[in-house]
Amino acid sequence: MIEETDERQNISACVQVLAGLRFDKSLITQLFREDIMQESVIYQDILQKGLQQGEERGKKQEALQLILRLLTRRFGVVEPQTEQQIRGLSITQLEDLAEALLDFTSQADLTNYLTNISPA
Repeated sequence: MIEETDERQNISACVQVLAGLRFDKSLITQLFREDIMQESVIYQDILQKGLQQGEERGKKQEALQLILRLLTRRFGVVEPQTEQQIRGLSITQLEDLAEALLDFTSQADLTNYLTNISPA
């Protein structure tokens, strides 16, 4: 029996992580209490990283949808190849594109812009 709560929780979390490499999830959940795992610093760190990744994906998805809607409204159908190039941009590049597209007068401007930021 480990008396210090933090140490006990961290050891339990480590054991659960290692057990997860070898045993089925249902067996692990039967043997360990979920609340102990959730309180561990390891679990909290993993959870925080997952939340950050989810937020970044959501932000990128929203930016993509908005940019594609704006381009479709302004120029009509966006070429599949162009759309694919846009989907490959980082969040920062998408934000820059969102500003730049305010100055575009044709799809050629968009094509030139994409060529300049991501050469083939």
